[in-house]
Amino acid sequence: MIMLKVGDKVPDFKGVDQDGKTVSLQDYKGKKLVVFFYPKASTPGCTAEACDLRDNESALKAKGYELLGVSADSVTRQKKFAEKYQLPFPLLADESHEIINIFGVWGPKKFMGKTYDGIHRTTFILDEEGVVEEVIEKVKTKEHANQILKQ
Repeated sequence: MIMLKVGDKVPDFKGVDQDGKTVSLQDYKGKKLVVFFYPKASTPGCTAEACDLRDNESALKAKGYELLGVSADSVTRQKKFAEKYQLPFPLLADESHEIINIFGVWGPKKFMGKTYDGIHRTTFILDEEGVVEEVIEKVKTKEHANQILKQ
């Protein structure tokens, strides 16, 4: 797994959000973008993270950030997640792992003694030109907005 790092230009990507709308990196040209990858919609950690970002969206927007969530869940699962928790930002359904692989966040993980492949919870902060400004690998799910705002 080769993860994008600070200074890397993110290749353009396209994905489908919870409403079936195509979203691309180009849609955010000229804006700062927070791309957060999470393992699975509606699980406790992912819910805590998404709700923390939702609750602090105005502070993030005040700093000029747009938010974009990505996981390997289906459009249907992303829609249920967004509706249940009133998430106001796009959640891309990357079942083909195209975006996940571009950012390099898929790889071996350990849980309860078992090793398996999955998404590493990671957040990338991109500048107005799509260049990685910051990578947050140790995401604190209940305090994630503060981690971003401290950048």
